[in-house]
Amino acid sequence: MRIAIGSDHAGFALKEEIKKFLTDYEVVDVGTNSTESVDYPDFARKVGELVRDKEVDFGILICGTGIGMSITANKIKGVYAALACNVLTASLARRHNNANVLCIGGRMVGVELAKEMVRAFLSTDFEGGRHERRLNKIKDIENL
Repeated sequence: MRIAIGSDHAGFALKEEIKKFLTDYEVVDVGTNSTESVDYPDFARKVGELVRDKEVDFGILICGTGIGMSITANKIKGVYAALACNVLTASLARRHNNANVLCIGGRMVGVELAKEMVRAFLSTDFEGGRHERRLNKIKDIENL
């Protein structure tokens, strides 16, 4: 499985820890590569495009709160980015929403919790069923 990961300066330290954690995956790191101030939309776009083009299976985005990354990534058609704050929301993002990008607030959660969130996100399958109908409605909205 291929995972794209990106962060801004506020998420850089956590991104580096998550990369070390993802030893069973091929990781495509789109940056940033330091704590020097950068603009989060640049990295959300890179990860989102890789997900959209199916060059990776999933994406992980980290900024200070995760909000900016999730807003930006969700502008890309076919990207379903979910901001998670705990293991349950990370799991439900996959199970109910079929999210393909996990967004995390690097200033909001600690390293160990973030690792558990990533584990839950990557190991949870989409349930389908009643959720499929709702996702189809989201796809209809994308086409407005």
